[in-house]
Amino acid sequence: MKETVLDVLMYLFECFVDSEDTSEPDKNELREELERAGFRHREIDRALEWLDGLKAPKITTNSVTTHFPTLRVFDRSEQERLNTSCRGYLLHLEQLGILSPVQRELVIDRLLALDSDDIDIEHIKWVVMMVLFSQPNQQQEYERMEDLVFAEDPDWLH
Repeated sequence: MKETVLDVLMYLFECFVDSEDTSEPDKNELREELERAGFRHREIDRALEWLDGLKAPKITTNSVTTHFPTLRVFDRSEQERLNTSCRGYLLHLEQLGILSPVQRELVIDRLLALDSDDIDIEHIKWVVMMVLFSQPNQQQEYERMEDLVFAEDPDWLH
């Protein structure tokens, strides 16, 4: 089986999101859990490195000015990795108030760090959930995103 970094991250996310333990797990504990689950060392290392990228400065709704719309211009390499649908979906999440401009940038950074050439909207949904989960005071936005992740039909296209 060919696992990707996102597969490893989704496994970790699903294991720990419902956990009652609010402390941050030790890297060695995570590594052991992933090895027991059958993931390869290379993907484990890349996933743990990816998680380190979430440790950007914590974002609060007070630290972001939301009064003025922002314009995000994607450079050529970003456009190559994030197709028009992906870029539109990120804009949609920002317009819904699920992502702030600063969070959008963290999501883009984490998407590009996946080292995947075939980033799609499902990838975006899971990365957004992981970013929101890692930020304080984002429970409402996280729940709204969770509703979108588990929705059957892609209403955002309408």
